[in-house]
Amino acid sequence: MAAAPFDPAEVFQVFGMRRVDSASFDAQVVRAPGDDLRCVFLWGQDCYNCGIFKQTALLQRQALLALELSWFEADVYADEALGRRFSLHGVPTFVLYRSGKRLGRVTGWPGLPQFSAAMQRLRDGT
Repeated sequence: MAAAPFDPAEVFQVFGMRRVDSASFDAQVVRAPGDDLRCVFLWGQDCYNCGIFKQTALLQRQALLALELSWFEADVYADEALGRRFSLHGVPTFVLYRSGKRLGRVTGWPGLPQFSAAMQRLRDGT
């Protein structure tokens, strides 16, 4: 029996990523109540490196879920205004917020160890 084909869109469901766009971003990410660490995955349709992240995320789901991030996603190829808002030079880009404050961003997929370490530093406030 052949393995099921890789479906990159599965990553949105597995991580409970909530779709945001230019119109909903501030209400859903910036001004929403709570002090959870919010990670916005900015990606583009048919983006090779975005696909690498999606595949890695699905293969390493337990490690990424253990980071306890609140995930959001936006296709910035379809919503160019959102891409301009963050002055993107490439995707994937991960923008991080907590309690209405932008904490930083990760441009490109650096790999799981580096991404996890960056998220831990944000959690620790260092």
